[in-house]
Amino acid sequence: MASIRYNSLSIDGVKIFYREAGSRSNPAILLLHGFPSSSHMYRDLINDLADRYYLIAPDYPGFGNSDMPDRDKYTYTFDNLSVTIEKFIDALKLTKFALYMQDYGSPVGYRIAVRRPELIKALIIQNANAYEEGIGPAIEDGKRFWANRNTETENAMRNILTAEGTKFQYIDGVEDVQRISPDAYRYDQLFLDRPGNNEIQLDLLYDYRNNLTLYPVWQQYLRDHQPPTLITWGKNDAMFTEKGALAYRKDLPKAEVHLLNTGHFALEEFHAEIAVYIDRFLSAASLFV
Repeated sequence: MASIRYNSLSIDGVKIFYREAGSRSNPAILLLHGFPSSSHMYRDLINDLADRYYLIAPDYPGFGNSDMPDRDKYTYTFDNLSVTIEKFIDALKLTKFALYMQDYGSPVGYRIAVRRPELIKALIIQNANAYEEGIGPAIEDGKRFWANRNTETENAMRNILTAEGTKFQYIDGVEDVQRISPDAYRYDQLFLDRPGNNEIQLDLLYDYRNNLTLYPVWQQYLRDHQPPTLITWGKNDAMFTEKGALAYRKDLPKAEVHLLNTGHFALEEFHAEIAVYIDRFLSAASLFV
């Protein structure tokens, strides 16, 4: 088993923490995390694949072990997160990789893919939405927040920043709750509970409305470039439903789709199975020859 290395580098004065494993001579996979998680969500998958791939998993600003600049010093939008991660990619001199996206990884990753399609050799999509039909019932508070940000709608959104809200995201819809380590959601909550982080997360949750307006742009990218795509989706996710996974086939008819009997954080239960799917998919496609 290849060991994970824990590194950081400065992007425009912001420390970006990242997990790295495997040899740079192996095919690269860039792993972009979701909310309210960090690169920690990939800890098991990295161990599963590190003997055969070069894996890089950064934490966004305001998440995990990366810096959390004040809101008056860093603009917490998905546009800006994508610019920071694109500069991170260039700083590491990554010129081609498979892009793994989960949740927030979608709006960060697709922005980069649209700007720099030559970087992306394949997509690995796990509960990373790009279609309106994938928006699930758990997003109703978000819709009200996007329509009118006020004290009432903001307070409703604060519920998902609590320990109960974070735990819900990890255990709702899972096959076996005893397989979900409490360390995962408690680790996330540690960072959410930092002074000032709630406001950062609310800024991003409000900015999420702008991602929906870009869905047609991302879909056009998929149609134009037809990246080889593997979809491994927790089908019981109340935020991004299985309809969002199946919608990809409208633009990527050759996409390989696996619907897993779990919720939003599918890797917590099925990292070993997803690792097998990834290895088989990337090996068959011969993408890095």
